[in-house]
Amino acid sequence: MSERAIQLSPNSLNLFLDCPHCFWLDKNMGIKRPPPYPYALNSAVDTLLKEEFDSYRVKNLPHPLLKDAGIKAKLFANQNLLNQWRNNFAGIRYFDPALQATLFGAVDDVLDFDGKIAPLDYKSTGSTAAKIYDRFQLQLDTYTFLMEKNGFATTRKGYLAFYIVDKSRGFIDRLPFRKEIMEIDTNPSDIYAIFSDAVNVLRQATPPYHNQDCPFGKWLKGAKTYEN
Repeated sequence: MSERAIQLSPNSLNLFLDCPHCFWLDKNMGIKRPPPYPYALNSAVDTLLKEEFDSYRVKNLPHPLLKDAGIKAKLFANQNLLNQWRNNFAGIRYFDPALQATLFGAVDDVLDFDGKIAPLDYKSTGSTAAKIYDRFQLQLDTYTFLMEKNGFATTRKGYLAFYIVDKSRGFIDRLPFRKEIMEIDTNPSDIYAIFSDAVNVLRQATPPYHNQDCPFGKWLKGAKTYEN
């Protein structure tokens, strides 16, 4: 493959772990998996939450979600830097000279615990309960890795703010949410190895095999049975 610039995000690493074949096709050939149903509502909630958290930040006030959960942290005060880290085309970045590749991520928010920081990610869902998926863990591990590579001390914790649709309260022109926040331990120590392995796969001339459990690989294998 050509030595073009490689830039990977937590979603890229998740795809690599899920199936290196699909990852190679996506990044090298632009052949992407069929997309899921668009999450326009989730995106709208995400935008509104950023505005809400920023309104408390500018007043130097704790957000009620943190206060009610007993989380003794301030919202990260540097709004300009946070805006950069939130930007999908900028984000918080780390360029590795040995790999000649960049790892980056777009955070939702950052908490400050007396000089040590931690990522906070908003999650809205229509499920009945909050659930921490492996991809959420990878996301927060990657953000912690990037924060440390950018010279920040971290708590090695991450936070997920869940906004769960409360279907028991009906609609009435307003979608009610139940809120809860979860703290998880983050482990950035494995991220570099995953990043390195992913970059090396991209530089192979041919794609690796599908993961055995990849549903798209299974579909392709089944479809070939009926080729004319």
